[in-house]
Amino acid sequence: MSKPRILLAEDDPNLGRLLQEYLEVKGYSVQMHRDGEAAQKAFVGGAFDCCILDVMMPKRDGFSVAKAIRKMDPSIPIIFLTARGMIADKSEGFAIGADDYITKPFSMEELLMRVHALLRRTRPQDAAEAASTDKQQYQIGAYHFDFPTRELSFAGNIVRLTSREADLLQLLARHQNDVLRRDTALQQIWGDDSYFNARSMDVFITKLRKYLQQDGKVEIMNVHGLGYKLLVRT
Repeated sequence: MSKPRILLAEDDPNLGRLLQEYLEVKGYSVQMHRDGEAAQKAFVGGAFDCCILDVMMPKRDGFSVAKAIRKMDPSIPIIFLTARGMIADKSEGFAIGADDYITKPFSMEELLMRVHALLRRTRPQDAAEAASTDKQQYQIGAYHFDFPTRELSFAGNIVRLTSREADLLQLLARHQNDVLRRDTALQQIWGDDSYFNARSMDVFITKLRKYLQQDGKVEIMNVHGLGYKLLVRT
């Protein structure tokens, strides 16, 4: 069965990219646009299962885009993202036909739960399939990583990771042999990319390198200017 398709309209390129990467890791296909006009054109030319629309965007705001989408498809789930907290704005959004409304700042986990909830009603099988892609067991070279128990095992020896160590290793494992962007990891695990949190993440990377040093084919590499790569050589 195909992945549920999400139309994401967000004019902040950093937030938009983080949301796109996060939702794709969680099993969705995401098409992202940075202005309302482009998002509306994309909806006309594509088939989507859910729309996530920023309210304040260039060219066309999220409310006007939602009105146009509702005329084309009265049943598609629409979630508004906004930095505004005015009751009047929320009333307008729900009057247009919004299914949900999230005020910035928000956690990506909260957004994911709301997307799951909406798709359970409209595409129950696809929502279950997307949730099942949130992998819990990982093979990292000769290591086995059990995320729910936070256990990293090698040749019968087991190390139990802290919650944050496990979260970071899971992100690296999901991006195995590919770059995990530093800002993506900071946003998803620490909630922001401040200098203090960046230094803290460096400490956790050092710890994970020590845990993984028994397999010479496994390495956490620094990718200059971008982030890290969990490299597993064959």
